[in-house]
Amino acid sequence: MDKELYTRWDDKKNLITTRLSGLITETEVKQWKEELEKTFTELPQGTKFKIFVNLHGFSPASMSTHKMYREIIPLLLSKYNWRIGYLDLFDEAKDLKLTSENGMECLAAVHCHHDSYKINEYEKKFGKDSEHFWDDPEKSAAWIESYSISAN
Repeated sequence: MDKELYTRWDDKKNLITTRLSGLITETEVKQWKEELEKTFTELPQGTKFKIFVNLHGFSPASMSTHKMYREIIPLLLSKYNWRIGYLDLFDEAKDLKLTSENGMECLAAVHCHHDSYKINEYEKKFGKDSEHFWDDPEKSAAWIESYSISAN
């Protein structure tokens, strides 16, 4: 599978799409994280946004790579008043503080992963009106793009 590592901001949809797929090393996770963080620093103050975290096809090259990537999105989104549902699985996340950096706020999220069993369990346990966990990138993209944040 080809590698894909990117983060894009679509100001017309108020949507951040971040993608990590293929066999990925620690160095590549660092590059992805830097691009992700840079995207957030470039958003206008007070931005309300939604995010599509597309990890469909992501395969960490090592256990240390896996450990490195898995805390990036939860910690990043906590700076924008968002707590990912599955964090309730981890004791170490119970005290995670939510803040609103630069008045910015995440209002919806979709997480896509190819491990159907795991992601479907997450959806059953943690899915809600503003957050979903799916194994289908097209379904994920369609939902997050159609989710209206203007009413929030």
